[in-house]
Amino acid sequence: MALAPSPLAPKAFPALPPVPGLRLATAATGLRYRGRDDLALFELAPGSTVAGVFTRNQVAGHPILWGRRILGGGRARALIVNAGNANVMIGPAGDVAVEAEAAAVAKLLGCRADEVFVGSTGVIGEPLPVGRIIEALPAMVRELRPDGWRAAAEAIRTTDTFAKGSAATARIGGAAVTIAGIAKGSGMIQPDMATMLAYLVTDAALPAAWLQALLERVNQRSFCAITVDSDSSTSDMLLAFATGQAEHPPPQGPDDPAFAEFALAFEQVAVDLAQQVVRDGEGATKLIEIRVAGAKDDASARRIGLSIANSPLVKTAIAGEDANWGRIAMAVGKAGEPVEVAALAIALGGVAVARGGRRVDGLDEAPVAAHLKGQEILIEVGVGDGPGEAKVWTCDLTHAYIDINASYRS
Repeated sequence: MALAPSPLAPKAFPALPPVPGLRLATAATGLRYRGRDDLALFELAPGSTVAGVFTRNQVAGHPILWGRRILGGGRARALIVNAGNANVMIGPAGDVAVEAEAAAVAKLLGCRADEVFVGSTGVIGEPLPVGRIIEALPAMVRELRPDGWRAAAEAIRTTDTFAKGSAATARIGGAAVTIAGIAKGSGMIQPDMATMLAYLVTDAALPAAWLQALLERVNQRSFCAITVDSDSSTSDMLLAFATGQAEHPPPQGPDDPAFAEFALAFEQVAVDLAQQVVRDGEGATKLIEIRVAGAKDDASARRIGLSIANSPLVKTAIAGEDANWGRIAMAVGKAGEPVEVAALAIALGGVAVARGGRRVDGLDEAPVAAHLKGQEILIEVGVGDGPGEAKVWTCDLTHAYIDINASYRS
């Protein structure tokens, strides 16, 4: 089913710069889709390091199991990703398919199979025609190029209505470095680690352990702070690669002040990609940012924020442009986190609707109603005087979500 671009989509795919040490290629294999590329190959320079986080869903895809096995090596030479077939729950054949992909890529690039990461997204439970992938690889290797970001972002889409990309530059010890990445995701989104598929690449020279620490920290404030429908995918994967082509002083650790600018830029790319996933939420018409303050700690604030973000009643109220703040109060309370009810405060679009645990006296809902007619909605909640705070992003829930998912396999 062809879908119109989300009304929240960026005006255009960004101009992502080449990252030294990275080349990309795509191909059409017909795994599920016709008339479009559905396979992307990333080739990384020898010596590239890798960090990653994977879904905590207990029904994990076969590529996830492979990624967990090889991540400890800390090195990567390639990534191969297909769309249309998730390679999940197909028994031993799923593991055989992943190993065959990795071995085929490794042979062509002259590296070890355990340096090749694999990603898959699409329908669960369908056998993967891995032979089509392997047949496409030789031509893809011949066509590798440094400017293939847009094609790769398009190739990994499933129900996404637009390709997602982001980039930033920073300086480390006076040397310029680049960070760029792509993601896919639209439904089955409440990452318990990352989003469905997201890949970031930098030319910085970073030890794998340093990159892993940075990725895990940034992940909590980006991909782990979004939800579309509260469903954690079987295929969630977030990988970061550092090709080591930039010349800069070696890091002294994750908190090295010389890397502060880089760490901030890295987080900005991750947050941008995560927000684009929410902007492409299936059937979405509004992007919702939820800010929680006064919680016992940041983790508690994030859980409260996600409780609000995942409430069908809150999401449908926003879709209907109804200032029903009582639903927000309900969602705060059901989170199971400490809340000072007598201090509970709620604001919509910067307008206080509840304060001190009760409705604001003489509340004029007109400015709130005006805010809710926009495409970007802000909900602010105070739950006490604790130090915890968090930002969470979600989208509204419309009938189009049902339409898309009711016909996903047709």
